[in-house]
Amino acid sequence: MMNEFKTYWQYYVFQSIAATVTIFVLLLVVSIQEKPVIVASIGASTFIVFAMPGYITAQPRNLVGGHLVGMSCGFLASLVPLQHLLPSSVALSLLYALAVGISIFIMVVIDTEHPPAAGTALGVAIAGFSVKILLTVLVSIIILSSVHCLFRHRLRDLT
Repeated sequence: MMNEFKTYWQYYVFQSIAATVTIFVLLLVVSIQEKPVIVASIGASTFIVFAMPGYITAQPRNLVGGHLVGMSCGFLASLVPLQHLLPSSVALSLLYALAVGISIFIMVVIDTEHPPAAGTALGVAIAGFSVKILLTVLVSIIILSSVHCLFRHRLRDLT
């Protein structure tokens, strides 16, 4: 691994700087104070896009599709009134787990696997749906996908 770093060090430096600048811009654009758990999954997506750009999970279809699935599953889970049927902590834990499990199932079935999107499902299930969350996720995935497409010929898998 160290030998590969010596050979391709400029990619490591460029891609780390590009990831830093991209996430900086994202954080300026979206409101992280409100829902930091949502932004954390975007941070994980940033790692995949810049450290593993050739992997299927970094492709725009997976990035966008995965987060849209995660957001939808989290939103639907937040609507289920299980609290009335089970003790509160059990009901909430079950809903959050279902949001993650169902999002994984759907992503795999429709070929939009993006692991950080399971975090989006969990974050939205916990926070509930809002226009701010929708815009945060949409703006983030659009920026990340655009940067990935724009720099795809300058990015190398670092893992």
